[in-house]
Amino acid sequence: MRGRGEVSNEEWAVLEPLLRFRQRTDERGRPPQDARAGLNGVLWILRTGAQWRELPKKYPPYQTCHRRFQQWVRNGQLNKAVRALARELHSYGLLALEEGLLDGTFASAKKGACRGADQARQGEENHGYRRCYQSSSGRHRR
Repeated sequence: MRGRGEVSNEEWAVLEPLLRFRQRTDERGRPPQDARAGLNGVLWILRTGAQWRELPKKYPPYQTCHRRFQQWVRNGQLNKAVRALARELHSYGLLALEEGLLDGTFASAKKGACRGADQARQGEENHGYRRCYQSSSGRHRR
């Protein structure tokens, strides 16, 4: 039975040819894990934001899911699969591409740097790390 957020039969029909991986022909090593179950494990991680080791037991081992995810990203298979699924959904009128929006933020911080009001003191020399903490009022203090 398919769980919430897992790939449906119709979706898998579109994705399966794009997410294939090379299997050993010499029958050595561990038996291959189901690619669909691995994809569902990857989707669970992406949906929940959990760490890989927290992957529920109903999915293949987290090492397998993580390795598959890395392979799919590196060789462009995941990108092709997402695009194919988007085209399929768009053809059925279930996805309005002209209304799509992606938003993301990345902000790097240097070790020991203070945020907020402390950054106003840009003229001061800093010969070491300053400790910062956030008070209950939400303001950063040294």
